[in-house]
Amino acid sequence: MGDGESVLYGGSDGVAVDDALFDRLMAPLGPFENAPLLAVGVSGGRDSLALTLLADRWARARGGGVLALTVDHALRPESAAEAAQVGRWLAGRGIAHTILTWTGPKPASGLQAAARRARYDLLAGACRARGILHLCLAHHREDQAETVALRRAGGSGADGMAGMAAARALADVRLLRPLLAVGRADLAATCGTFGQPWIDDPSNLMDRYARVRLRRQGLPVAPLLAEAVAAGRARAALDGAVADAVARHVLLAPEGYAVVDADALLTDIPRPVALRLLSGLAAALGGQPYPASPQGAERLLAALPGLWETDAGALALTLAGCQARRLAGAGAGRRLLLLRQVGRMAPPVPLDGAGARWDGRFQAIGGGIVPGLTLGALGAADARRLAALDLAALARIPKAVWPTLPALRSGGTLVAVPHLDWAMGPLAGGGNGPAGGLEGEGALPRLAFRPLSPLAPPPFLPSMETGLNVMAVVSDARVII
Repeated sequence: MGDGESVLYGGSDGVAVDDALFDRLMAPLGPFENAPLLAVGVSGGRDSLALTLLADRWARARGGGVLALTVDHALRPESAAEAAQVGRWLAGRGIAHTILTWTGPKPASGLQAAARRARYDLLAGACRARGILHLCLAHHREDQAETVALRRAGGSGADGMAGMAAARALADVRLLRPLLAVGRADLAATCGTFGQPWIDDPSNLMDRYARVRLRRQGLPVAPLLAEAVAAGRARAALDGAVADAVARHVLLAPEGYAVVDADALLTDIPRPVALRLLSGLAAALGGQPYPASPQGAERLLAALPGLWETDAGALALTLAGCQARRLAGAGAGRRLLLLRQVGRMAPPVPLDGAGARWDGRFQAIGGGIVPGLTLGALGAADARRLAALDLAALARIPKAVWPTLPALRSGGTLVAVPHLDWAMGPLAGGGNGPAGGLEGEGALPRLAFRPLSPLAPPPFLPSMETGLNVMAVVSDARVII
């Protein structure tokens, strides 16, 4: 962020978005619950304030409400006061508002990318803690055109040229961008109609940022958006084919591994679909927020037949923190095992009772706060010790997966492995008791496999021009993991 005072101002030559138009823009992003509760990321700028006010009226009309979330990155002296000002504006309209502050050290390089990651983590975490499914963001028509232009300049493939999705499923929340067909000037006019001032971020005028330079040069917005819509439709078709392939040829286990019909992957599934499938599986099982690179998926797909060569032995291939191994079969009936790469797993995290997430794969659900309890990997040593107990659950899980299972420890001592239905066994000095055996019945949380990147999210929903019949485009909720 840059130095300088933030400026409050109004005025626009655009056309304000009314309730009827906003209803049409929200319609293809559903379905929504009967009384929808929406979170809205609001910086205090024109775009996000317009979205907040429109979303508030839309939700209230349906018996729901809005929670406005402002992230204070703490990068400018004025940021805290600006966030507080947003809260006062919204309080005057009866809209709930929460400030989320990015604390801790800031990187010396890559600050923008780090700030973006922190912002999304804070927003998603706030939604998760409050049980909010929908997070609305105020990206608009010009933002979309700039995104496509930047990705074209960076040599992006077809996926990148589709721009930002109007709806995207994450592990904890659905990102909704209802304003992608609305222009910046129209949002300024919308704020004017509400009588709402806004805060102008001085960093939006700094030439050090590529987006600012693009704005100064001027962009052919309409052709760029048409390119994005066309690419988005192609991406949606590919996403649908991937969802079908997942349903037909992939077994995804709650322990965080997958078994794939390798014969279908190598011979039956069209190559673009197979590549996308591998990229998505690698991200989901490897705890990554985005699919693996197409180049990496190409290399993995080309190398897979080697797993079934007679001298392959225990050969394992890797992609984005995921490991590929031969599970069974030679020739027909080959099965591919995909699992987390042991050496890439995250260190243990404390369980604080707020839905702790570990390794980008598992999330703790329910249970009380047990002081000193951590969530981390079972590991090879403790897996071998549990194997001596002849646990029935271990027999159904491939041996290579055992060290990657999530486990609970207290003071460094293993106390539970929920996926094995085991707790407080000999490793803690007692008998081989049932899960939940810590002091206090039901104290242990459940662990759910909730990867950062859904394996097969709803097909990409392209942004649409305002004049189109948006009801003709419906989000297809296929397989969401």
